[in-house]
Amino acid sequence: MSELILLGDEAIARGAIDAGISAAFAYPGTPSTEIYQAIEDYAKAHDLPIRGMWSTNEKVSLEEGVGVSYAGRRSVVSMKHVGLNVAADPFMNAAVSGAHGGLVVVVADDPSMHSSQNEQDSRYFADFAMVPCLEPSDQQQCYDFMREAFDLSEQLQVPVLLRLVTRLAHSRSKVKLHKRREQNVANFVADPTRFILLPVNARRAYASLVDKQKALQDYSEAHPVNSLTLHEGNKRPGILVSGLAWNYLQEAMGEQLAEYNVLRIACYPLPVKKIRQLFDACSELCVIEEGYPFIERYITALGLMRELPIRGKLTGDLPRVGEMSQDAIKRCFGLPISPSLQVAGLADVLVGRPPSLCDKCPHTDSYLAINEVLAEVEPGARVMGDIGCYTLGAVGPLQGMHSCLCMGASIGLSIGVVHAGMGRSICVIGDGTFTHTGLAPMLDAVRDNTNIKVFILDNSIIAMTGGQPTAASDEEVVDLVAGLGVPREHIRIVVPSPHKKEQTKTTIREELAYEGLSVIIARRACVTYAKEIKDIKHSREEKRQIKVVSV
Repeated sequence: MSELILLGDEAIARGAIDAGISAAFAYPGTPSTEIYQAIEDYAKAHDLPIRGMWSTNEKVSLEEGVGVSYAGRRSVVSMKHVGLNVAADPFMNAAVSGAHGGLVVVVADDPSMHSSQNEQDSRYFADFAMVPCLEPSDQQQCYDFMREAFDLSEQLQVPVLLRLVTRLAHSRSKVKLHKRREQNVANFVADPTRFILLPVNARRAYASLVDKQKALQDYSEAHPVNSLTLHEGNKRPGILVSGLAWNYLQEAMGEQLAEYNVLRIACYPLPVKKIRQLFDACSELCVIEEGYPFIERYITALGLMRELPIRGKLTGDLPRVGEMSQDAIKRCFGLPISPSLQVAGLADVLVGRPPSLCDKCPHTDSYLAINEVLAEVEPGARVMGDIGCYTLGAVGPLQGMHSCLCMGASIGLSIGVVHAGMGRSICVIGDGTFTHTGLAPMLDAVRDNTNIKVFILDNSIIAMTGGQPTAASDEEVVDLVAGLGVPREHIRIVVPSPHKKEQTKTTIREELAYEGLSVIIARRACVTYAKEIKDIKHSREEKRQIKVVSV
């Protein structure tokens, strides 16, 4: 046994490795990115036979993980909370088909939206799919829960969801490591009809999933991480707390916590019997959880059934928006809050510094060219946007993007704008986002020759999340677009740079004048990751040469 100081994400990664995974798949997204990166780095450094890749999107990554499970081996799939929306189709159906080799889906939620569009709580997905969920409160549990999750997955033949949040994913603590176990030997699932979800098979598989619920409930009731502490004698106030919120609670309450009945939850489905015991022993109850009021809604039936006073997010005693905090808990319990450090004149010298595009970023030159042409030919035009580094083009001084809904939505929104009668529409999308979820809406635009102008901002890397490789760049993007049916004469390449701005603007004017679908690829490598881009392209070329030789 050894000890390391690890991020929560790194503890998840080491836990997966030591649990005997054969493969890992992911799509980068804060705060989950470091999970796969840590697995890949460790496997390469120690020459471990762990396969994996940055997948095209989260749906694909989960399907690849299910394929590994189908072949009897263990796989971990990691993503952020909004990525689970993209992977919802295989996630819900894999719950029905079940697992063969252990399959663990790790989802990192982002309360307070540090780098996300919403505060979505992934516990609802686990409840929706009727699969077990583990919610660690510290880095040691992140590590330990991974082995347990794989064991549970193989024991009951179900996928397991492990939920963590930003503060746990990106904070460090000491973790005790255990001996790595061997990987499973590859073997196909004995009954492939489980994975053929035709109605006749799906009905049988779904009935099997329902039958497993009692075993999952019993598992949760007996699990020591769902620990119940009750005081004998008269009823007293109680606290029901889950996941990371346990740490906030301990820091906020200190020794006063010993005066309360406490049920701490880290394993789902909810331990109903223990909750019943807590109810019976309490005069009132406060529910403290990071994320949505999931438990609070569950035990109060949306507030319609209350056997005793219950306080929490639904009652306004705890904040419904943002992350939990020690001060929020202290306010809830009427405890004094220490004043924050005040330094005279600090507000005069410290000013807010919002994020901005890097100096010399090619996206800046793309936006400048688009803005100048639109000011000439269509003042007040709106540019539909997407998710990536270039999303920062929405803020000053560029203000060159006017929507950002979800990955790949810019093209679909532009199509909708045209169908609403706006004549033509313009959108921007990155090379990584285009291959993630931009291909399908592009097919719609091709089929109708919709009068939209799609700017693919190709900087050859997924820079926003730390420099992961894109699925396609350079001429590969051109071939993809042409393969979707866009005429090559309306696939234009421009170089977004100051000295080529006039050429870029001329190209934009020409395509704006065309009544139909145009794709303008603004191609220039990211300045921050120039070396990484060169290495990625060299590695891809080597793999192509190996395949050519082998053929």
